[in-house]
Amino acid sequence: MDHRLCTRNNSVTWYTIVDVTMSIETFVLEIENRKKQDIENLDKELHNKKSVIEIEKNTTIKELQERYANDARIKSERESARIIEAGKLKAKKILFDAINTNLVSTFDVIKQELSNYTMTLEYKKILQKMVKTSKKRLDNKIIIHCRKEDQMILKDMDVIIGSSIQTLGGIVAENMSSTKELDLTFEELLRTHEDEIKNKILEKIL
Repeated sequence: MDHRLCTRNNSVTWYTIVDVTMSIETFVLEIENRKKQDIENLDKELHNKKSVIEIEKNTTIKELQERYANDARIKSERESARIIEAGKLKAKKILFDAINTNLVSTFDVIKQELSNYTMTLEYKKILQKMVKTSKKRLDNKIIIHCRKEDQMILKDMDVIIGSSIQTLGGIVAENMSSTKELDLTFEELLRTHEDEIKNKILEKIL
């Protein structure tokens, strides 16, 4: 995974966490199974609404043609084109709204999965790897800010425990002079990989 290393002079450097086992793709696959039924229901809803739109279009065209006959042919064709275009826009809006709703729901599920992950033994190993990575990127002596419940896990890793922070999990590390900082919180990982996650979700939906 990529991470952002921020210095006090506003320079930005990207880093990679080696061997971090939390695979974004794994989360997406788990979520796909949970959301499969929702997506199937969405497909049915879109199909039904498209059918209604098609019926309305055909009915309107037929009424116009019968009412104005040949003299109204041009007007009918124009009206038909307008109705068809309106139907397409309406269908696109339905799909767009459904996708946005699904994305929000999916990110909520990911956050819940990450919260559950912090209660596993594997999470302790991840924290230890994060500390080792921070020492390589910053300095051998670093200050670690983390969740209050994670302080006991990190206290024996030859680091200074700083203030507790509100986060789903992970750490924020800084050097002793506080000139460099490495944000390895789950929220930052999600933010930096947001586009990648969205693209994977859209690939599953569309």
